[in-house]
Parts: sequence; C-alpha cells; structure tokens
Amino acid sequence: MTGALLVGALFGVTAEALALALVGYLAHSFRQLYIFQRWLRDIAHDSRLEPPESSGVWGEIFDGIHRLQRREREAALYLKDILDKAQESSAALEMAVVMINDKGGLSWWNKAAEVLLGFRQPQDQQQSVTNLLREPRFIDYFEKNNYADPLRIPSPTNKKQMLEFQITLFGEGERLMLVRDVSQMHRLESMRSDFVGNVSHELRTPITVINGYLETLLDHRDAVAPRWIKPLEQMQQQAQRMENIVRDLLTLTRLETKALPRVQDEIHLPSLLREVKNEAELAFAAKHHHFALTCEGEYRVRGSMNELYSAVSNLVFNAAKYTQEGGEIHIRLGKSSTGLSIEVKDNGAGIEEHHLPRLTERFYRVDESRSTDTGGTGLGLAIVKHVLARHGASLQIASTVGVGSRFTCHFPAERVLADAAPGTALSASA
Repeated sequence: MTGALLVGALFGVTAEALALALVGYLAHSFRQLYIFQRWLRDIAHDSRLEPPESSGVWGEIFDGIHRLQRREREAALYLKDILDKAQESSAALEMAVVMINDKGGLSWWNKAAEVLLGFRQPQDQQQSVTNLLREPRFIDYFEKNNYADPLRIPSPTNKKQMLEFQITLFGEGERLMLVRDVSQMHRLESMRSDFVGNVSHELRTPITVINGYLETLLDHRDAVAPRWIKPLEQMQQQAQRMENIVRDLLTLTRLETKALPRVQDEIHLPSLLREVKNEAELAFAAKHHHFALTCEGEYRVRGSMNELYSAVSNLVFNAAKYTQEGGEIHIRLGKSSTGLSIEVKDNGAGIEEHHLPRLTERFYRVDESRSTDTGGTGLGLAIVKHVLARHGASLQIASTVGVGSRFTCHFPAERVLADAAPGTALSASA
C-alpha cells in the first residue's frame, strides 16, 4: 500500500494506484483463502499433509494451524496408547470390569465379563444391564444406588459359581461395575459355618447332661462335702456359660444359612420393646437400674418376631450388664432420616473409640475380664448385626468413655408397615 501511494503521487494518479493496490491485495487474499480451504479439505483425509508454502500473515496462519494439528495428533496417539494399555491390562484381569452409561446401558467391558457374565460383543453393546442380568437381587441392588456393600449372587452362566458385584458411581450418573469369582471363598465360608454348626450341635447334648448332674448335686447340698460346694458352683457357672455359647453359635449358624421366610410377621414394635424392658427389669432387679421406654408412634415392621426380639434384647441386656449399679437405660423408638430407628442408650463406663469398629466381631472382647464378670458369650452383637442385615437394617454404635454408649438400629422405610398419627407418643419408665 505504501509503495502504491508513492508511485501514485509521483505520476499524479494516487487514487487509481491505491485502488489498483487494493484490488491486488484482495485477489491475493482470496487466493490464499482458496488454498487454505483446499488444504483443510485434504488434511481431513491425510492429517500428515504439510501446509502450503506461503509468506507473511498467511504463512504464519498455516504454520500455526499445522503446529496445533501436530500437537493434537501427538496427544491423540498418547491417549490411544494409554487406552490400548488399559484395555490390554484389563483383558488380563480375572475380574470382570464393566462400564455402564447414565442410562444403564453397557458402554464397555473386558474379556472376563464375557466369561463370568456371558456378555457378547457387539450384540450387547448399549443394552441395559438389567435386561442381561435378570436376577431380582441384582436388579434391586442396581436400582437402589446404595453400593456401600457388595452383592453376592450365582453366576448367570454357571449356577455353581458365586460372583461378588461391587458398583461405583462416577461422572454424570455413570457406573463402574467390578465382578469377581468368590466361589472358593463361598465354599470355605459354608464349610466353616457347617463345621461350627455341627460341632455346636454335638456339644449341646454332653453340656446339657453335665449341667443337669451339677444342678442335681447342688440341689442336694446337704449330701455333698462342704469343700466341694464352691467347685461345683464354679463348674455349674462355666457349664452354663458354655451352654449359652453353644446356643448363640447355633443361632448364628441358622442366621447365616437360612433365609427369612417368605411369609413374615407384622411386628408391633412398642409391644416388643415393652416386653424386652419388662424382662430386663426382672433379670437385673438386683442392680436397681432405671429403665425408660419412649415410643414416638405405633410403628409396625415386617420381619421375624423371634429374630428382632433376640436382637433388641441383646442390646438392652448388654447395656444393663455393663452399666454400674443404679444406672439408666433408655430405649427409644422413632423415625429417622432413612425410615425407623430403635435406640438403646446407657450411662455406663463407655467404650474406647478404637474398639467400636470391631464390636460386632465374634468373641471380640473390649476387656477379657468382662466375660467372666458378666457371663457373656461375646456373640451378642454379632447376632444383632446378622439379624439387622437380614431385615435390611444396620447398626450404628457411638460411645464415650465415662459418659455411656448408644446403639441404634436403623430400619429402611420399606420395612415399615404403618405408624401412629403425627405427635402420638407412648412412654413408660420404672
């Protein structure tokens, strides 16, 4: 443009020279646009095509786009390499890995999923996972969106094979499902359960006989030498404790091996809690505890009356056992954020925090001397945990040393059959 102005001024045709220069510049720009458009069309088929030769602004544009294209190609190759390695490593896994989209359809799975679950490629691509895995327990587990605990069900391709499902949410409603074969573990657990059940059953008869003879001897103390009275009493105490352990082991075995009956009880919880409270008052009358019961409604749940009675009585009796004389035990029934809760609270010595996660383990002891002092079996909270799990409920434990403990049973809303009108409350104390 500057040159055109100088030439125009020299010959006295400034306007004409400027117009001619502008036309030439526009022609050059249109030609460069045409070349640019043709290059973009060609690199769609061959991304490695070099940019056209050019200078000035257009040369910088071509070179800049080419650099960006090269970086993008390198990034794509890097990501493809990572994806290929991920697919190769997942293919080597014995665990099935399945990616499920936000609509519940299959996005991707590895080879193990085809073996364990029977998925087929490409027929099952984007198919709903609940259409392919029709087990009612899996459908219920998948749709609840509560994946804190894994699910164990038989394999859809081999009923003798036991699979464990674990689902994790990620992204926008997507799911990652991991499935592993736990058949061997399941068989070992079944063998252990059968062994404990059989041994407990076999021990029951001799312990009952020993206990019977000891009771007979102690009922006729006058005929027994005085020096044998205390040993016989200690023998009877330990025989009774062993009988209680066998009873609780048999209860645990039954809870582990037998499913809840299809026809279940409609349990009126206030009546159940009052019965437990009255029984605890009689059993611990010598400790002069103050028992209080508060029911915030006439709630009913669906389940096993005997099992829930066992669970609640275990919690209340534990509270009474481990609370000092004259202590307070408060039982409360009311609504919770998840449905319904039964709370047993005491003002006993409390439990140190590091013990709490292990309290429901079999035979776990906070203090070894407690079993001797209270006659406990160490199985009560394990029974509570199993009973609640069979009813879709959970146990929450909170405790502070020197203040007391609180055990709360949380029942899901679907277990609750009916409740009292809002504001209705029943309470009792002694």
